[in-house]
Amino acid sequence: MKGYWIVKANTLNQEKQNKYAPLATAAVERYGGKYLVRGGKSLTKEGIEYERNVVIEFDSYQLAHEAYESEEYNLAKSVLGNEKDRILTIVEGAD
Repeated sequence: MKGYWIVKANTLNQEKQNKYAPLATAAVERYGGKYLVRGGKSLTKEGIEYERNVVIEFDSYQLAHEAYESEEYNLAKSVLGNEKDRILTIVEGAD
């Protein structure tokens, strides 16, 4: 089964976000992740509004989990520190 990161985020510090983005992309790509949604228009119909939505597909749930726990992604997260407002969920695909 495929694995996915589903992320909803608000940018709190644009400078840190600009440093985080290429590091996070490198981690995602190292684990074969493919961005399906990366920003763009959105309309929240229920729940809390976030300014940015991201969906990343991995070949498996395990790879999605490994990417999140990787040294590369931990480096990306460390750039943001506590200046983040987001939800990141790892989910298993339906097929």
